[in-house]
Amino acid sequence: MGNGTVLQHVDVLIVGAGLSGIGMACHLTRECPGKTYAIVEARHDLGGTWDLFKYPGIRSDSDMYTLGYDFKPWKSDLSIADGPSIKAYVTETAEEYDVMRHISFARKVIGASWDSDTSTWTATLDHLDGDGTSTGETSTITCNWLQMCSGYYSYTNPHRPDFPGEDDFRGRIEHPQQWPDDLQSRADLEGKKIVIIGSGATAVTLLPSLAEQGAHVTMLQRSPTWIFPAPNKNPIVSGLRKVLPETVAYKAIRKLNSARTEMIYNQSRKNPEKVKAAINKEIKKALGDEFPMDPHFAPSYNPWDQRLCLSPDADIFEAIKAGNATVVTDHIDTFTETGIRLVSGDHLDADIIVTATGLELLALGGVTPNVDGEQIDLADTFTYKGFMYSGVPNLGTTFGYINASWTLRADLIAHYICRLLNKMTENGSTRAVPVVTDPDMPRRPYVDDFPAGYMQRNINSYPKQSDRDPWTASQSYKYDRKVLLGPDVDVDDGVMEFSTPVAAATPVNA
Repeated sequence: MGNGTVLQHVDVLIVGAGLSGIGMACHLTRECPGKTYAIVEARHDLGGTWDLFKYPGIRSDSDMYTLGYDFKPWKSDLSIADGPSIKAYVTETAEEYDVMRHISFARKVIGASWDSDTSTWTATLDHLDGDGTSTGETSTITCNWLQMCSGYYSYTNPHRPDFPGEDDFRGRIEHPQQWPDDLQSRADLEGKKIVIIGSGATAVTLLPSLAEQGAHVTMLQRSPTWIFPAPNKNPIVSGLRKVLPETVAYKAIRKLNSARTEMIYNQSRKNPEKVKAAINKEIKKALGDEFPMDPHFAPSYNPWDQRLCLSPDADIFEAIKAGNATVVTDHIDTFTETGIRLVSGDHLDADIIVTATGLELLALGGVTPNVDGEQIDLADTFTYKGFMYSGVPNLGTTFGYINASWTLRADLIAHYICRLLNKMTENGSTRAVPVVTDPDMPRRPYVDDFPAGYMQRNINSYPKQSDRDPWTASQSYKYDRKVLLGPDVDVDDGVMEFSTPVAAATPVNA
């Protein structure tokens, strides 16, 4: 199995060596030191998102004091970090906790079958070659607990709509998720006319970076996005790091930032006009008087109806003021040989068109679990506390927040699963399954009240949540800390059914 430790059986199999998977492995090392584990990763390196995306300017869209792990301080004063720095942080963490030897690269899980008689999952692995295609060879590994840390979107198939006339365009069409190596440097980009289709976090990140490399960039949007300009160095953060021990300062900053983010989100739901006014004030300050906010920076929806984009040090607005970038709000009529003709009749000349059109949601990395010979349609299940599935034993998944840092929730889930595994060891159970006692519970989408296109396109393939705990997928870190880590929380909650199989599996190491 790649370059990892070759095992036939482990206590915990982690799928994915990105931010979540490496974090899960470290939590196991810290909290369940007696458990054996392995990680399988389809790519040839760790990092997940931060290894996949190579487009210029790739960076975090939430602050690193909350995107970082709760057990490993982020040591820079910069709140927003570039992709290579985040990958280096994940790699350093993996090395510190001796995770690397447990990872098998170029192994993609294509099947997962549960056997109740032995309380084991059997994962079927496809062996991949250098370009990510199958070699035709497969292998299997068994585990007692299967933890899916494969993210929430397809790594191989981004969302890419067809555009009228695109075959006529004589330039290059690129998607950020599949960014080529020959469009990285100033020599590659200087003087190029680039049109970015889209206005989400990726487009907002790409525009200033491409402009900095000497390209003239136009961001073509159908409608504006809320963009919040913020300094990349917070004086409060810098001050705390100077006067407090590193670990203490990190915990304080993490608590401060998570609380501030949640407060802004809650205010956007309760008093959206107030939040609009605050954001507009900062945009106005960043743009200056020469550039009108309407229509390009005046969204028709409230903040956090879709994800709020960050602009560290107002970089997108600085690029616009410098004359290196423009924003156009219009609709595409057709691609032409030399660019894009708009519905308004205007024409955007382009050497390169970037389709920053988003991600394609993919639950469990595309794996359909099989329980005792029956395929499970996740859409027919209820989510348990946002990370397990009703009727599916010993299977966890990591899904972060939509309105805050991914890792805030990934850490909470990892802590809870470690408690659950220790509870199973303590009472001699080998199987834990959430059981629904009221099948007539209301069914709501896994992510509710968030109409972003990338989320709505395929959210129906995810499990449902209901109107009562533990069958909800909270988007509140404050609430989740209480229900997942609170001192009075018992993993044996009367909903999780613990049992021991008819015949126990005998783990055999190769």
